[in-house]
Amino acid sequence: MGGFFEAVLSFPTVVLTPLLIVVIGYWLVVIVGGADPEGDGGGESGGFLGFLGLGGVPASVVLSLLVVFAWFATLAGAQLLGAIPAVFVLAGAVAVAWVVARLSVLVIKRFLPAGIEPSRADFVGLTCVVRTGRVTRTFGQAEVHAPDGSSAIVQVRQAGDDDLRAGTVALLYDVDPDGEFFWIVPADIATG
Repeated sequence: MGGFFEAVLSFPTVVLTPLLIVVIGYWLVVIVGGADPEGDGGGESGGFLGFLGLGGVPASVVLSLLVVFAWFATLAGAQLLGAIPAVFVLAGAVAVAWVVARLSVLVIKRFLPAGIEPSRADFVGLTCVVRTGRVTRTFGQAEVHAPDGSSAIVQVRQAGDDDLRAGTVALLYDVDPDGEFFWIVPADIATG
């Protein structure tokens, strides 16, 4: 065991050992709920990590991968390539860490959701066309078209006594998540 600690505390591995300790501490804090690994946003939008080909996943994950892979590469490189100067081992370890982290990011991105999940609230503010014979406080359906061109038949209700019949254009002004329906008003009232 003394050989391991000696290798960890010798150059070039000792350069990355404090960073590895920080990474381990950070992920322990994440595990107990003290931090949000997706809250950093650095890797999501691109930026410097995107420029390096490491964007698309949270920056905390990318930086952790880089540190862990570089640390292991310096540890192995220093032991296996003792005749090579330590500075070259450190530079090679960083390059190896980037390649392995890049491959890891490509794999991780396959398992991450592509974007924000759509919700019923996305339809609020859009117009719809009533498809049932009438709309009351307890009954009705309408067709609504999303900005992406897709359409959906949704359950609708009205609070008033407007004459909402098949073919009437109406405005979805609120959603009831418990009842899973939308409140509507005639479009001419909404614009007038």
